Amino acid sequence: MEYLSSPWRMKYIRGESRSAPDGGCLFCSLSRVGVSREHLVLHQSARCFVVMNAYPYTSGHMMVVPNGHGGSLQEHSPETLREVMDLLRECERILVDEYKPAGLNLGINVGKSAGAGIQEHLHAHILPRWDGDTNFMTTVHEVRVLPEDLGTSYDRLFPRFAGIGASGRPI
Repeated sequence: MEYLSSPWRMKYIRGESRSAPDGGCLFCSLSRVGVSREHLVLHQSARCFVVMNAYPYTSGHMMVVPNGHGGSLQEHSPETLREVMDLLRECERILVDEYKPAGLNLGINVGKSAGAGIQEHLHAHILPRWDGDTNFMTTVHEVRVLPEDLGTSYDRLFPRFAGIGASGRPI
């Protein structure tokens, strides 16, 4: 019998990963960190940042997060929401160029019932998908099989953000 291990997920299962070390909002804390491999922050713009998902569905899973706290679209300015979309567009370009996926999933979950893991702070997911990339492991065993570790994914994606300015648009 073979065993698959994902010990980093225990923090997620226990709910320990959803808050900052000081007990505050994880995303508010990350917005103050700036670009950081240790914290998986790939890019910092004027109103938002791009961070890799620490518990990804697949390799390359990123999130665009407004710097400001607030769990719904209504709680953010049109300028911030525009920057979220500009950064999602850049993330799409980067993922397509780097990972050559067959498709992409994009999603914003507003509220716990909609699946928001950190419901107090809006964030948009974007992740590459390939034909046949889902299997029984996720459905039956609640285990993700990732072909690439987070550090390798970060190192692949980080250089791709070099040409994006503070507005979230290419410079």
